[in-house]
Amino acid sequence: MPYETDEEYKDKEFGYNWVTSSRFLFYIQVLSVAALVIGMCYNLYTHRYKGKPDVEIPTNTLYTPQYK
Repeated sequence: MPYETDEEYKDKEFGYNWVTSSRFLFYIQVLSVAALVIGMCYNLYTHRYKGKPDVEIPTNTLYTPQYK
């Protein structure tokens, strides 16, 4: 689609029109930060603390050891 004037071309070109390019870059930046935050929250959720594990401690290693 040929443009009639050079101004029509410059209005639609990304490098010439700083208003549309800065708006586009702002939205890309907002989406990138949102994706990063959502990804970090998901990672923290999947690796969350499951609770105190039920660990069996040998009786000879207690503060007051009990020998057989």
